[in-house]
Amino acid sequence: MIKTYFYTGRFFLLFSILILEMPVLSQNISGVVKDAQTQQALSFCSIQIVQTSVGTSTDVNGKFKLPIPQNMTAVELAISSSGYFSDTITISPTGKHMEVFMTPLSGTLNEVVVTSASKATLAKENPVAITSVSSKAIENGAETNIIDVLVKNVPGLNAVKTGPNISKPFIRGLGYNRVLVLYDGLRQEGQQWGDEHGIETDAYSIGKAEVVKGPASIMYGSDAVAGVVSLIPETPANKDENLHGKYYKEYQHNNGLISNGLKLSWSKNHWGYIMRGSFKMAKNYINSIDKRIYNTGFRETNASAIVQHYSAKGYSNLSLTLYNNLQGVPDGSRDSATRKFTSQIYEGNNDDIKNRPVVSETVLNGYMLSPLHQHIQHYRLYSNNHYELGSGNIDILLGLQQNIRREYNHPTLPEQAGMYVRLNTFNYSLRYNARALLNTEISFGVNGMYQNNKSKDATDFPIPDYRLLDAGIYLYGKWKQKKWTISGGVRYDNRHLKGDPFYTGVNNLTGFNKHIYSPDTAGAYLQFPQFNKSFTGTSLSIGATYQANEHVSIKANVARGYRAPSITEFASNGLDPGAHIIYLGNSNFIPEFSLQEDIGTAFAFKDVSANVSLFNNNIAHYIYLSQLTDENANPVLDVQGNKTFQYQQAAAQLYGMELNLNVHPAGLKTLSFDNALSMVYGFNKKRAFNNKGINGAYLPLIPPLKILSSLIQNINMESKILKDINAKIEAEFNAAQNRFLALNNTETPTPSYTLFNLSVSTKIILTTRSILQFQLQVNNLFDKAYQSNLSRLKYFEYYESPPDGRSGIYGMGRNICLKASWSFK
Repeated sequence: MIKTYFYTGRFFLLFSILILEMPVLSQNISGVVKDAQTQQALSFCSIQIVQTSVGTSTDVNGKFKLPIPQNMTAVELAISSSGYFSDTITISPTGKHMEVFMTPLSGTLNEVVVTSASKATLAKENPVAITSVSSKAIENGAETNIIDVLVKNVPGLNAVKTGPNISKPFIRGLGYNRVLVLYDGLRQEGQQWGDEHGIETDAYSIGKAEVVKGPASIMYGSDAVAGVVSLIPETPANKDENLHGKYYKEYQHNNGLISNGLKLSWSKNHWGYIMRGSFKMAKNYINSIDKRIYNTGFRETNASAIVQHYSAKGYSNLSLTLYNNLQGVPDGSRDSATRKFTSQIYEGNNDDIKNRPVVSETVLNGYMLSPLHQHIQHYRLYSNNHYELGSGNIDILLGLQQNIRREYNHPTLPEQAGMYVRLNTFNYSLRYNARALLNTEISFGVNGMYQNNKSKDATDFPIPDYRLLDAGIYLYGKWKQKKWTISGGVRYDNRHLKGDPFYTGVNNLTGFNKHIYSPDTAGAYLQFPQFNKSFTGTSLSIGATYQANEHVSIKANVARGYRAPSITEFASNGLDPGAHIIYLGNSNFIPEFSLQEDIGTAFAFKDVSANVSLFNNNIAHYIYLSQLTDENANPVLDVQGNKTFQYQQAAAQLYGMELNLNVHPAGLKTLSFDNALSMVYGFNKKRAFNNKGINGAYLPLIPPLKILSSLIQNINMESKILKDINAKIEAEFNAAQNRFLALNNTETPTPSYTLFNLSVSTKIILTTRSILQFQLQVNNLFDKAYQSNLSRLKYFEYYESPPDGRSGIYGMGRNICLKASWSFK
């Protein structure tokens, strides 16, 4: 399969080059970037020619050199650096040297964003609520995975967690198949309906991220009804024919995480190349209540490569990524008296959950994974292409993905996977951006995917084999006149889902279930009947921004989003062994439709900047999980204690707000006080739940009020070797969540808690071409015992009345993180 992907992808690239080859870059401009107040040179600023892949970054002295494509009469440069106004300026390509002055700490009105619009645009001109996370913020994050890094930087973004390395993004209270994850524009497809695995990507490869909050169905179709998390990897940006490299090293003491990463890039003439690799391993994490939590370790390996061809008229990228993760998944079983974790060694009626053997300290403190774990592999091969065509330009994306997910849950036969599914996806996207006419930009396009999902040698089958064909066509427009920008669009989607009859029976050799193939189905159990279903939907969006002046921007947007039921919502009927949940779907479900109103404002002045966003989201035919109980209101369990959840459908409403407030006094140029607040309320509008409160009126998995405040002090050093020292203290407050779904014991209340984090970082200049960077960060500084409302581990408990009065598993305790990187060019 990988070999097939390689040759297909090479064809994509060669086709683009042969058809669209144009003259190469011909001349250079050079310059220096400085702080407008201090006149000091700014290193590592990003400089990009808008709507091309051509770009570079300043060196340690703030200097840069940039090649300019032939035949360009005017060049538009996007210049950005963390802590400064991002800006877009137009220059003449005949200029030889230039000075750029950047205003520090003035907010994000001029920030350039690329997601949810037809092309790169300024944040102040985009009516959709969107937050950009810089490469510096990502590098400075000392979290285990990329989603947790973004959660720290994007109010309104949260994560449902199953341990340190399993985080699923939720936007404004909505997640799973309602949040679309993009990797370099390619939609991430990897059994995202499941609870117990995260996003299959290498955090070290991400150069920037953008989070769209609200329906983004116009550009992407189904599964973007809650928003988009767009992960943007670094591409070959430096066209100086030097070898650029970066080596990463990281250690976290709580779970003994050790990680290494390496990136190499090089370009010459009109070709550019990047190669990356990384490896992480961690043992079980620890906290003051549970001590070491059994089976929360992991081993993750990543590799990727990009080949780029660029010319005066555009570029083509061919990219390959490989992801391999061995991930422990805890079940929470413990000894009743000591509360020490136990391990499963028998199955079925021979397994007494409350009398399993206690896990030894040697096993708890080692890096060896339990035989009961999951193995996830994800491969991507795709080509991104952007070229001028006539008076406009065209974007073409073609991609192949394969996701393989195995969950091992049989202690008596460890090599036998309980669940083993293979998902193949072909993605396609074509968009034409017409030439601007009468201040109006028009784009239209088609995109979609074909999927084939198949169970392999497994014993548990929560979902059937299926084939999916997804296609959508859209029209998007933007009109700009003086202080006003109005944009919107319309889209039509069709999704076809098809599956053959799926029979199961007992494997006489192992005693477990197996897939029974036709025609030998006599006496077998029809677990999934044949289905052939189509879903259609129309999405609409209209919004406007008003730039009152250079400091204040106001925006409003109304959007109708569409989402087809996921395969697990539509057809599930079985145990997901890693999630410890028996899922039951409903083939009579119809698509969700959301209608969301957003209004927001942003302002940026010399001493303070802020933005606030209010939203109201009404969802028709909202699909949610509810725990099943028997006639005595007790949970419906199997022999191993796995709970049964059934999907339901009703109307729902969510509303809330996000607020950012950044104070950076002009008299204290290196001090910043940053604050972010987010809140969301979710209600089930089914008539039977009117005025029922926690007994049905509230939606599940709604995050509580959250406030994140940080005080940042940057100390500029006079030394030519030690560039600066950056110190930050951070407080994260999570309010109590008393608006939860208590119906059928689905959720429990969550008390409030506050975590404090501390970090110090510095850069050491070895030469003009080589820099060392060090960071020390302490998360949960005071070793606070807490449980997040969105942690699934909170519900991993087998005793109704634990002897210590504490139910479920708690979050990670104090964690000392050390990071180092060496950059050279």
